[in-house]
Amino acid sequence: MTVRSVPDTAAAVLAAAKDMLRRGLVEGTAGNISARRVDGNLVITPSSVDYADMTLDDLVVVDPDGVVLQAADGRSPSTEMQLHLACFQAFDDIGSVIHSHPVWATMFAIAHQPIPACIDEFAIYCGGDIRCSEYAASGTPEVGSNAVKALEGRAAALIANHGLVAVGPRPDKVLHVTALVERTAQIVWGARALGGPVPIPEDVNANFGGVYSYLRANPM
Repeated sequence: MTVRSVPDTAAAVLAAAKDMLRRGLVEGTAGNISARRVDGNLVITPSSVDYADMTLDDLVVVDPDGVVLQAADGRSPSTEMQLHLACFQAFDDIGSVIHSHPVWATMFAIAHQPIPACIDEFAIYCGGDIRCSEYAASGTPEVGSNAVKALEGRAAALIANHGLVAVGPRPDKVLHVTALVERTAQIVWGARALGGPVPIPEDVNANFGGVYSYLRANPM
C-alpha cells in the first residue's frame, strides 16, 4: 500500500487548526494537528501556541520517529506527538491526525462509554461505533498504542479521560469527522433523556461500514 501524504501540508495543517478553534473543538492551545508530507516527514502544530496567533512559521517538522527536523526558535512539537506518531506508524492509509477536546465527546471519554453509530450514514464517515481506548497518562507512548487499538477500522476514537482522536486522508476531512463525532455525541446524550437511542439495524450499519472502508482506501 502506498503511504498517504497531504499536498501543501503546512498550509493544510494551519487552516485546519484555525478552523478547529473557530468551531469550538478546542480552547486556547489544547489539541493538536499533524499531516504527513510526501517525503514521509510530519508537520505538526507546536506546543503552547494559541491557534488564533499561529502562523506557518510556528509549525514543526519531525521525522517518523519524532526527531525534530525544522522548528522556529523556542518552538517544540506538541506534547501529544507520541499519539500522532503511533497513528502514522500503524496506518499507512492516513495522511492526517487530529487530537481535540470537544465537550460532548469528551464526556463520553470520561465515562469510558462508546458513541454509538445510531444516526443514519454515521458509519459511512466513521466506520461504526466510536470506541473508547484504555486509560493512559497524557503524553505517554501508551496513549498512542491504546488509541491505535480503538481506531482499528474507525475514523475516530475516544481517548479515556482526555478527548478525541480522528484520522483520515487530509486535515479538512479529519476535521469533518471530528465535528461529526462531537455533534453525534450531543445528539446521543439528548436521545438518552428521551429513553435511549434506537439502534440502526446491524446489517445496515455493516453495509455503511463497508462503504467507509472503500472510501478510506479511495478518498475523494
